[in-house]
Amino acid sequence: MRILLVEDEPKMAELIRRVLVAERHVVDRAGDAVGALSLATAAESVPYDLLVLDRMLPDLDGLDLLRMLRTRGIRTPALMLTALGGVEDRVAGLDAGADDYLAKPFAFAELLARVRALGRRATAPPAPRLAAGDLELDEERHVARVGEGSVDLSAREFALLAYLIRNEGRVVTRQQALDAVWGAEPDVYSNVVDLYVSYIRKKLAELGSTTGVRTVRGVGYALRTDA
Repeated sequence: MRILLVEDEPKMAELIRRVLVAERHVVDRAGDAVGALSLATAAESVPYDLLVLDRMLPDLDGLDLLRMLRTRGIRTPALMLTALGGVEDRVAGLDAGADDYLAKPFAFAELLARVRALGRRATAPPAPRLAAGDLELDEERHVARVGEGSVDLSAREFALLAYLIRNEGRVVTRQQALDAVWGAEPDVYSNVVDLYVSYIRKKLAELGSTTGVRTVRGVGYALRTDA
């Protein structure tokens, strides 16, 4: 794969680069956000297959850099590296558009496993169209659309709404939603599903969508499509 590594600490950057090159990846390196933006935008004709981004950069927070890349239409899978490993930090990274999050210090074997996993995801065949009622999800841009209108979704909002669409006609329990969207991530409580459902409802209301999320008391949630 062709990888853009954004890491400001020279020794760590060189270690990571050597490990990736040993696995036959081609690696370009930037030491700050300005350099990363320059390389990523210059590579639009032959885009990178993966971004490996350090969270703490000298000129800009890595999350802000990732948001800038996403707003410019660069959807390359991104692995965020950071010493900030708390739940809130991981959630912030994923919501900013990261596809995976690896806390420092890490084993290089785990780094390579995550790189391989993201590489498989990037080369997977296109997913089927996600739509229900008047609502359609754009998987490349992580937006929800109704007619000509659109609204941006965070990574978790998109994943939860996509899961509900795939299960249209069924009631999804909170635990099923947690397993599907948050997986084995530790320290995540079931009420996070309620929180993200509220976010989704607000954004669908912004769009004026007739598709919504219905609460099934004592059970969970179901997608609602009104004629």
